[in-house]
Amino acid sequence: MTPHAPLKEVINNMDSLSLTLKIWRQSSPSDSGYFEKYSLNNLNSHMSFLEMIDVLNEQLVVEGKEPVAFDHDCREGICGMCSMVINGRPHGPLKGTTACQLHMRHFDDGDTVTIEPWRAKAFPVIKDLVVDRSPFDRIMQAGGYVSVNTGSAPDGNAIPIAKDISEKAFDAAACIGCGACVAACKNASASLFVSAKISQLSLLPQGEPEREERVKKMVSKMDEEGFGHCTNTGACEAECPKEISIEYIRKMNWEFNRSNLKG
Repeated sequence: MTPHAPLKEVINNMDSLSLTLKIWRQSSPSDSGYFEKYSLNNLNSHMSFLEMIDVLNEQLVVEGKEPVAFDHDCREGICGMCSMVINGRPHGPLKGTTACQLHMRHFDDGDTVTIEPWRAKAFPVIKDLVVDRSPFDRIMQAGGYVSVNTGSAPDGNAIPIAKDISEKAFDAAACIGCGACVAACKNASASLFVSAKISQLSLLPQGEPEREERVKKMVSKMDEEGFGHCTNTGACEAECPKEISIEYIRKMNWEFNRSNLKG
């Protein structure tokens, strides 16, 4: 009598699921694009969402078809590359979770899952689920830095900073620049991203010397890149995988007005 074998089979059956995928396919930025349906069976519920797409792509390659292009890198919720809208929500249904950290156990057997890229004028689609997020890079180049002399790194506690201030700066610095805030906003505003980057530097002594110049340059570049204006709906905060607070947008506006008053 071997009860373990049937039990293992039951567990395996419970862990597997079948899905219908509706995925956005677009061969180039100039292509109009379309949704295409795919069926996947016997998926392990413990695999990540991106591993599920890997399985699909392997199936497509075996069939001699074009695999789905999608951005990914660390797969640990750190780099911000996994930019995709899952069932109408940036990064999927879980709060404070990137698409790469989403697992298939959060879907039910027989579900239809719709996957599409970020939708924003400032983020044109390159191919399928891959979008051009270089506007974020140019915003950072405009002022998201501090100018310091090179040399050995100073001690971490060389400049005393109040704990509440350092925590606010650290919370802002948690932004991974994924662009979910832009995808969630009806105006395609990048205010949450830009405000987080401005705040993490303006709160600290190292960012003080370039404080006024930084906010002017970064806000100006944000407008130049074609992002919309913030109308305070809060969708960005709700969908941010790092749960960045819209309180930082208030701080950005305060910093911007302060810089204008100072001339």
